[in-house]
Amino acid sequence: MEFDDVILGRRSIRGYKPDPVPPELIKEILALAMRAPSSMNTQPWNFYVITGEPLDRIRQGNTERNLAGVPHSREFRIGQPFEGVHRERQIGVAKQLFSAMGIARDDKQQRQDWVLRGFRQFDAPVCVIITYDRVLASSDDTAFDCGAVATALVNAAWSRGLGAVINSQGIMQSPVVREHAGIADDQVIMKSIALGWPDHSFPANAVVSERKSVDEATTFVGFASGA
Repeated sequence: MEFDDVILGRRSIRGYKPDPVPPELIKEILALAMRAPSSMNTQPWNFYVITGEPLDRIRQGNTERNLAGVPHSREFRIGQPFEGVHRERQIGVAKQLFSAMGIARDDKQQRQDWVLRGFRQFDAPVCVIITYDRVLASSDDTAFDCGAVATALVNAAWSRGLGAVINSQGIMQSPVVREHAGIADDQVIMKSIALGWPDHSFPANAVVSERKSVDEATTFVGFASGA
């Protein structure tokens, strides 16, 4: 694909075919993603790529703990709930997804089922857990760098015909993930990425989230008028 086609065409995929993804293809995607920039070339990221029975155990553990009301144990700080325009954007994409899936506002069961899909990594055949080296945990650059590699990863996957969605639901119960993925103690769990072949018949996969305009996001300084 051309670069513009990847950037403009990519969207978050929340419904997948069960077909396996060849490990050689995943390695190719990771090699591309790891060309992402990092602060002073520290490359703080590591990847745990999970499929099959270990991933099923993570799905089960996440679901059971969520239904039991176990508080989340996300290792990367979650921050305060969104407010203002950020909350409006969060609600906006939720409305898009629920509309596509035919989930009514007052349908608590379907809404819970949707949440549980996230804890199951959207039933994708592969889950990529991004971790970073604990010795770098005090640096904000570390989180920035991991965000860069995550973005590069989903774009590289899209360029190869795969879909992905960056999410936090899959790591909200970090003891489950750490146990079944065998994550080393010197790593901090940051994000998870569901990965697989898109199921184009899944309605939510057609949703393209809205973006604010360049004019809203950008301030030009020192340019001639009319820039």
